[in-house]
Amino acid sequence: MTECIFCKIVEGDIPSHKVYEDTNILAFLDVNPVSKGHTLVIPKNHVENIHEAEDMRFMWNSIRKVADAVKDAFDPEGVQIVQNNGEAAGQEVFHMHFHITPVYEDTVLNVEYERSELENGEEISETIQNNL
Repeated sequence: MTECIFCKIVEGDIPSHKVYEDTNILAFLDVNPVSKGHTLVIPKNHVENIHEAEDMRFMWNSIRKVADAVKDAFDPEGVQIVQNNGEAAGQEVFHMHFHITPVYEDTVLNVEYERSELENGEEISETIQNNL
């Protein structure tokens, strides 16, 4: 993907502050961090979103390793791990990535959902189950 900024980072065409790298993944600091230590974990192979992420179980161990390192390095009150799929869900770069965001006492996270009571739960869960 010649136009993908994350692919360019993987190729070394765009500099980054690498945190971790192995055969399959790259982790680097977000250039517009929400908090100190905000890190992105991406697969080196271009995959637009989680719906295209077939056979990428290897991501989990790397995400956990980086999240643990961020926690140990900065001792935040918490660590948020977020992965958005599609523009409507807040995805800005269309190369699958996970945000490892340390949450400190003064960190402001703008995550707002308008919640409601669950209705038709049985029907909804059955519809999802039928698509597994």
